[in-house]
Amino acid sequence: MNDPISDMLTRIRNASRALLPTTKIPHSKMKESIAHILKKEGYISDISVEGEVIKTLTLKLKYDGRRGVIEGLKRVSTPGIRRYTGATEIPRVRGGLGVAIVSTSQGVMSGNEARKKNVGGELLCYIW
Repeated sequence: MNDPISDMLTRIRNASRALLPTTKIPHSKMKESIAHILKKEGYISDISVEGEVIKTLTLKLKYDGRRGVIEGLKRVSTPGIRRYTGATEIPRVRGGLGVAIVSTSQGVMSGNEARKKNVGGELLCYIW
């Protein structure tokens, strides 16, 4: 089973639990756009893309004392079972405390942004 987004979330989860300052992830445009949403929502502090031919994405994680800012990550739509949602049905994660990441026809965006633009799409993951 090859699911690069699930691999990315697992690497972030493991690095956060081990209190590592950064984590490196193989680069793709989808992962980079997910990382930019994480930065915009305040879950990570910095993103950098390294390498010419084989690129890697380096994420600088944020901590609140000895606890990671990211409490949990959950993959929703998998390669085996794709989950799509309309603009009005985008779920609120943890009563608005978390973020749903949606892949829409206008690009990857947070659930709140997709609701404002009135576009639905594939529900990639939840982060809280």
